[in-house]
Amino acid sequence: MKEILNFIHGEFVRNTSGKTFADRNPVDNTVIGQVYEAGRPEVDAAVAAAKAALKGPWGRLSVVERVGMLDAVAQEINRRFDDFLQAEIADTGKPAHLASHVDIPRGAANFQIFADTIKTMSTESFQMRTPDGKTALSYGVRVPRGVIAVVCPWNLPLLLMTWKVGPALACGNTVVVKPSEETPLTATLLGEVMNKVGVPPGVYNVVHGFGPDSAGAFLTSHPDVNGITFTGETRTGTAIMQAAAVGIRPASLELGGKNAATVFADCDFDLAVDTVTRSCFENAGQVCLGTERVYVERPLFERFVAALKARAEAMTPGRPFDKDTRIGPVVSKEHQSKVLSYYQKARDEGATVVTGGGVPDMPAALKDGCWVQPTIWTGLPETASVVTEEVFGPCCHISPFDTEDEVVAKINHNRYGLATSIYTQDIARANRMAQQIEVGLCWINSWFLRDLRTPFGGSKQSGIGREGGVHSFEFYTELRNVMLKF
Repeated sequence: MKEILNFIHGEFVRNTSGKTFADRNPVDNTVIGQVYEAGRPEVDAAVAAAKAALKGPWGRLSVVERVGMLDAVAQEINRRFDDFLQAEIADTGKPAHLASHVDIPRGAANFQIFADTIKTMSTESFQMRTPDGKTALSYGVRVPRGVIAVVCPWNLPLLLMTWKVGPALACGNTVVVKPSEETPLTATLLGEVMNKVGVPPGVYNVVHGFGPDSAGAFLTSHPDVNGITFTGETRTGTAIMQAAAVGIRPASLELGGKNAATVFADCDFDLAVDTVTRSCFENAGQVCLGTERVYVERPLFERFVAALKARAEAMTPGRPFDKDTRIGPVVSKEHQSKVLSYYQKARDEGATVVTGGGVPDMPAALKDGCWVQPTIWTGLPETASVVTEEVFGPCCHISPFDTEDEVVAKINHNRYGLATSIYTQDIARANRMAQQIEVGLCWINSWFLRDLRTPFGGSKQSGIGREGGVHSFEFYTELRNVMLKF
């Protein structure tokens, strides 16, 4: 049985309470490790280590020296690619082809892109005359914000954790990471990488546990934490924002979504079907940017529903390393129950179940896994639960529409505003809609196409703040003004 320890001040430690919880593989629900839950003493120690490291060797490194260390971290992740792949798959159950092409490469790239960006980061300067006829030069200086609490989700554990740790360290901060209790392995493994490449103790720390009355609450309420960054559901984001208000600490929040895709009759049909299939069902629908609402122009509606149905039914569930596997389980029994409860709500509210709606028939060895079927509904009003609330599973509701104004109004009539995608050959129309839809990200004839230099974040209840490229540095640094008179 694997022991999964906290990582504090460069050392792997258990806890003073003796409390542990099980880490389970969602493919078959077997226990793969025991995780040592961090209590208040461990969180205090991690924050103290991070605070001390700001004044130690880490705080005295030049930008070039820091960048060299982050490049070494990326190289070591790539060198240990198979170790990270095995750890990520053990926690999430996702197909190996997905984790090996997205999660692990992007985990390494998140260190490299921010290392490259910080080297050319500039600030403004102004020169002026003073009342006594002399000259004053005013210029900006970016300084590290301090100790950053990084609270991570379970759907893309390494990718979304390094998306925050990479820029935080590039800016000279130190971090305390609280990975999801469902997916503790890769954050812990990254501690070995940090030690291997010589990152000073205390710069990167990991505390395991839950939210309320556990590591999450202790960390986000800690008075020596200078900023909090979180990706996850809106309810937890609300609690974190309330904790951050005590002490007036900034929070960067990427929260829930109920993302829509709009398919016009003039679209490239095969491209639209291929891409919407991915956006609805990839990673078992557990993608914050994923599509759960699909609006199809009426002349194309029946044909599109039939095509997406065929694609959903071709998504074979199975073990991560089986070559025929096209979809994995959801992350846990708890999440399986949540998704299935929405499948039942859809039936109760009168949905037409085009395909799916339950649990697939799996071999005996996998029957205890956290499986759900890719599911498509039609026929529900805009007020239905599965049309308004985030399910975070492999499912979508498809509705017909007649006019551009109609579909924009339907998309915007939702409390979330994370992402959307538009499929049309009419680029003028696509650009009009991109200006009108209330989201942080809009794709035209594509989905999940990311340039890491561009801003990322949501509108309305999908979050606060933007990360990516120079935009990350707005959160991870304090901008200080210096006025020099001469």
